[in-house]
Amino acid sequence: MPIRRFKIQKLVSELLDEFEVAEPPVPVRRIARGRGARIFLEDQEGDLSGFLFRRGSEIIIGVNTHQAPVRQRFTIAHELGHLLLHELHELHVDHGFMVRLRSEVSSLGLDEDEMEANRFAAELLMPARLLKEDLEGRELDLTDDETFRSLAKRYGVSAQALAIRLTGLGYLPTVETS
Repeated sequence: MPIRRFKIQKLVSELLDEFEVAEPPVPVRRIARGRGARIFLEDQEGDLSGFLFRRGSEIIIGVNTHQAPVRQRFTIAHELGHLLLHELHELHVDHGFMVRLRSEVSSLGLDEDEMEANRFAAELLMPARLLKEDLEGRELDLTDDETFRSLAKRYGVSAQALAIRLTGLGYLPTVETS
């Protein structure tokens, strides 16, 4: 089953409208709470990024506070993606998923749910329509670290996640490796 890009884009657009998001950073915690989730923050050692627990109407998104704040935001958005896109078992745990649209595992096409949750998180945290407004009339240069840092800070994401998103949206060239 291919990744449901248009469904994800439509869902994110509806969320942004519903929660009246007009500028970054997207209030991901408020949106998750608005969808009935309680956010559980705890310092965990190891590679645990987060989890989604749901039983009936009880929904908990767990987040490892041992990780950077930008990673925590991505984790909340990623688990919210699982909540809204996937019928999962009662407990879904993410161990060290990569903060990118395609990780080593997802690039193999083995775990479409993870790929969809990552795409959802990227779409939610870095909405195309807000990026378009911010980048109107600007020329991006991969070597301009200050521009990337300030834009990443504005969106509450890592510079790496921002670069990947901008590449996917066509604002940056794709770098091929051989």
